[in-house]
Amino acid sequence: MPRGPLTGLLGGSFNPAHGGHRRITRFALAALRLDEVWWLVSPGNPLKPAAGMAPLAARYGSALAQARRAPIRVTAIERDLGTRFTADTLAALVRRYPKRRFVWLMGADNLAQFHRWRDWRRIARTVPIAVIARPGYDATAVASPAMAWLGRYRRTVASLRSPSGNSPCITGRAEWSAPALVILRFDPDPRSASAIRQADPDWTRRFGARSLRDRLTLRPIEPKP
Repeated sequence: MPRGPLTGLLGGSFNPAHGGHRRITRFALAALRLDEVWWLVSPGNPLKPAAGMAPLAARYGSALAQARRAPIRVTAIERDLGTRFTADTLAALVRRYPKRRFVWLMGADNLAQFHRWRDWRRIARTVPIAVIARPGYDATAVASPAMAWLGRYRRTVASLRSPSGNSPCITGRAEWSAPALVILRFDPDPRSASAIRQADPDWTRRFGARSLRDRLTLRPIEPKP
């Protein structure tokens, strides 16, 4: 049976979004021959403190700026789904978009703490996971409890690729079953949101001053008064 568009999912606070997000996304697009990637701008990350978290409109605006002229769709759909945890978000997306094939994209830093995520095994059983190397985290990720469980499901990049980079469907041997783990390696990108915030504490002034529209749900994202 033909399969639907290949869609990568990159979740995060995007506080702010930066060139590192864009670079790893474009790398994953090419490596896995994805049709597009959705950036899931979280209304609130359960593993990160609320202090220092910029308003959603500012974070969303920074993501839109970084996603320009790339097959990246920025969305705050978790706000509309009413989900707070990744496992619930993925379950809702699979139900809402049954014709799509999703793969969860995350950095090695997240794999290192993946065992702390709520229902992390359910996440792994819902969609394949592609882990992108990140400086300083590879050794911790390999030694993590999640890797000890996921290691048995490790697959090659070729096994998850679409037969054609321009094909909207997936057929034949490239069946995106889960659990499945793929490690993507490329020249590391040292940029981080925390370093950007430290260098430019007023970065939010450049974003979130006007009403924006969600690129997936088409619902408005209003700036805080």
